Order: sequence, then C-alpha cells, then structure tokens
Amino acid sequence: MAIGETHHTLERPTFDRAPKILIVVAPYYKDIADQLVKGAEAEIEACGGFHETIQVPGALEVPTAIGIAERMSNFDGYVALGCVIRGETTHYDTVCNDSSRALTLLGLQGLCIGNGILTVENYKQAEVRAEAAGQNKGGGAAAAALHLIALARKWGGPRSGVGFTPARDEYQIASAGKGPTVT
Repeated sequence: MAIGETHHTLERPTFDRAPKILIVVAPYYKDIADQLVKGAEAEIEACGGFHETIQVPGALEVPTAIGIAERMSNFDGYVALGCVIRGETTHYDTVCNDSSRALTLLGLQGLCIGNGILTVENYKQAEVRAEAAGQNKGGGAAAAALHLIALARKWGGPRSGVGFTPARDEYQIASAGKGPTVT
C-alpha cells in the first residue's frame, strides 16, 4: 500500500455461533510471523471467535497443513501466515506462486481461507506490513477468513428442492424384485 493511500475496510462480521479458526504460520522470519499471528489473533477474538495456531516449516507447507486440517478436523476457517522475501534466485517466484495457487484452489473447494503470506522485496517491507499496530496484514487475513465464514453460514444449511431426494427413508436396489435372479 502506498503511503497516504486510503482503502475501504468492511465492518467486522457478527456470528450467532463463535467461529473456530486455525492459524497456520510459517515462522521462517520469526519476528515477522509473531506480528502476523498477533494481528490475526486479535481480529478473531474481536469477533468472539476461537483460534488454534500451528507452525509449519515454510510457506509451501501452509496449504498442505490447511488441507490436512480440513479433512481431519472441524475448523470453520483458516488463516495462512508467513513471509517470503525476494532473494537472488527464482525460488522466490516458485514459493510465492505455488503457495498462493494452492490456497486459491483450496478456497475454490469451499474452504474459508484468509491469505496473509507476505511476498515482499526486502525485510523492511515485511516489517511494515506485518506490524499489528500498523498495516496489520495478519489481522487483514483473519478478517478475510471471518467474512468468508459469515458468507458460508449465510448461504449454507439445508436446501430443499435441489438435487436428488429419496422418496422414502429407505433405499431400494434398482434391480431388487424385478426380472431374473442372477447367481
């Protein structure tokens, strides 16, 4: 964000039932990661939510951890946090692109994810963006996840008249009692 630039921030969503969020952080740059987590935790708590934090080795492992948690746990949403600083090789581009793409694919599958993995040119840029009392990108990622959870809850729930619904509480085999018996 350029200095002096203004942008619109949505109001915090409200919840009838507190959301449960998993924060997945890659603490490669620990002081940056700590600030991101601090901002995310404050935003989740401001909405009355609960959070758990886990650490993974790097930004590429964040989406995998979220995918595992989605299959094996019961979180409403996820906050992906970490920092990738450009170096002298193309590894930066690979990590940035692949972690972002994987998070996007998980989101398109219906997961509510806020992406707070910073992709910056230098350490100073990371400090400015991560600071919980400043740009607070960790809090912004948590807010994104919370807004997606609110949408999922708004549009979720039982649907009627859409898709296949059995006529009775019992299921019948299509060929049961009809035609010749095959042995």
